[in-house]
Amino acid sequence: MERVIVQFNIPGMTAEVYDQVWADLRQAGQSSPQGLHHHVGAQQGNNWLVVDVWESAEAFNKFGETLMPILKKNGVAVDQAKPTILPLHYEYEGAAVAH
Repeated sequence: MERVIVQFNIPGMTAEVYDQVWADLRQAGQSSPQGLHHHVGAQQGNNWLVVDVWESAEAFNKFGETLMPILKKNGVAVDQAKPTILPLHYEYEGAAVAH
């Protein structure tokens, strides 16, 4: 399997909504999603930026079956929150190189 970068740039999302999405994911048994290697989230102007590294697009898509309804439940316009999925070319983690 090929690791991928998954990037979201979600218009109008706030830190409060982001935190609630994570609370809902934990309640759904997804506190540590299978196949997720790294996750970061940050406010970027009026948007919320998320960048993940997943073991594969398939692993992310399986997680998406839980994520997307939770985003929608929290008022995120999922048609405007489509992720960009890119093959990972290089990954650096501290002093060790993973790829």
